[in-house]
Amino acid sequence: MAADWKDVAAADDVTEDMPLGIKLGERHIGIYRIGDRHYALEDICPHAYALLSQGFVEGQEIECPLHGARFDIPSGRCTREPGGHDLACYPVRVEGGRVYLKDE
Repeated sequence: MAADWKDVAAADDVTEDMPLGIKLGERHIGIYRIGDRHYALEDICPHAYALLSQGFVEGQEIECPLHGARFDIPSGRCTREPGGHDLACYPVRVEGGRVYLKDE
């Protein structure tokens, strides 16, 4: 694996109803699982400081635990205000039971 991919978690540590929040450098990133796919999104709600990975997963969306903003996990798109804007998405790989994020 190239040096720009960082091993951040065991794939089994992320379930569909329990995302995982990590910090990679200065970035807070939430790792999500939908079916067999893993996704990584900016973890801080743009509306007010809250870790989205501590929110509520419903289907393919994460709901902010503070004010109910919702975001589509695969795309990062804000689907319900007061989100303010879409979330940044990060490249994810799963190999050998480990989750890797591209360190950009």
